[in-house]
Amino acid sequence: MAIALKRAYDPPSKGDGTRILVDRLWPRGIKKDSAQIDLWLKEAAPSSELRTWFAHDPVKWRTFKARYFRELADHPEVLSELVRRARRGNVTLVYAARDTRYNNAVALKAFVEKKLHSDHK
Repeated sequence: MAIALKRAYDPPSKGDGTRILVDRLWPRGIKKDSAQIDLWLKEAAPSSELRTWFAHDPVKWRTFKARYFRELADHPEVLSELVRRARRGNVTLVYAARDTRYNNAVALKAFVEKKLHSDHK
């Protein structure tokens, strides 16, 4: 049971497990059949307003995460789906952002892992 991150532009690999696209929009220039996405969870992405405000600015990272986590809390079914799949085996959260440190998939991974950890206490 592991959660990994991978850009949509990186080739899929056998170790990815269930590949879940966590962006609201399909990645530009990627064909759906070559992406090998098992599930597209648009609802796991931040709102368009939040994404636009954040703009991958590291200075806004903490505030972005807090706001994003509040949005996720409003969609418990999304978290439940991610936790359920992570408990079954490897999951890779797929995202399109160029920034590999400050993006919604990084924040989402932390959110899901915290939930997984708190459930096992």
